[in-house]
Amino acid sequence: MASLPSQLKRFADRELLNELESDLEKIEAMLLEATAHVDPVQQEAARHLLAAGGKRVRPVLILLASRLGSGVDRRVLEAATVVELTHLATLYHDDVMDDAPTRRGVATAQHVYGNSRAILIGDLLLARASKLSVELGIDAIRLQAATFERLCIGQLNESVVPSAEHALDHYISVLADKTGSLIATSAVLGAQIAGASLEQQHALAEFGEKVGVAFQLIDDVIDISEAGPSGKTPGTDLRAHVPTMPVLLLRKQAATDPSAAALVARIDGDLTSDAELADVVKALREHPVAELAFAEAQRWGREAMAALDVLPDSPTKRALIHFAEKVVERDN
Repeated sequence: MASLPSQLKRFADRELLNELESDLEKIEAMLLEATAHVDPVQQEAARHLLAAGGKRVRPVLILLASRLGSGVDRRVLEAATVVELTHLATLYHDDVMDDAPTRRGVATAQHVYGNSRAILIGDLLLARASKLSVELGIDAIRLQAATFERLCIGQLNESVVPSAEHALDHYISVLADKTGSLIATSAVLGAQIAGASLEQQHALAEFGEKVGVAFQLIDDVIDISEAGPSGKTPGTDLRAHVPTMPVLLLRKQAATDPSAAALVARIDGDLTSDAELADVVKALREHPVAELAFAEAQRWGREAMAALDVLPDSPTKRALIHFAEKVVERDN
């Protein structure tokens, strides 16, 4: 079962948190209903990642944003179910593309059911999300379609190797499409359905996209942090040769700095040895680019919070700011 995202668990307004937890229980029931199937094998596959739990960041943002308007009702809960189904579908597809062995502490779907079935289950979840979105009206359908397009574009662009000159901008655009777009949609959808003003919707769109980018940039920093309670193994992205902000910054410096070029050569080399990986992680963690990457994540977090300036002071606004603050405070 899911619970409140860690970024909100210590928020001071206990009444608001209790309301969110109660609404999340309803969303969990709707997710189970949406993933039900007459074939028990297909149902088990569709619920594979759902059963493993999750942060439910996107549904919580919908619940919060709806409080800027008329509040939570059945349509808001349906919207939260739509975005979480969409998110789960992208995880099935991502894991196939990345050949990831585990997700949320369990074996990934393609390792249990095979690539073809995992892809089709992801498609099935998207179909269920589309069916539900019909109940939300044409504006919600249009927003959902545009978001799905951005998710696909982000995934496609992740496989493109840009020129060195545009590598950093390209990377940020991938993060904005792959992560920021759905987080932004979550915030906008909650406000839209609840009748919040267009000015508030635009502010929430900017907030969601920027906090999503900050979230991913902090993940990049965590990858080269010392092992900690997050459960993420240091160097996972390095070993898989996945681009991250610290590595991209290092590559930029390598053009004029021989020591940076030497470390890049090690990063691009064979990291199958645990000892070599640990040594490279330590070297990158102690390099100035680690601090630069962290500063970049914090900048995106500050800009996300600044986007909320147009909102009136309220428990909802304070919760959103608290969420963004905790995103950029994460460590391993």
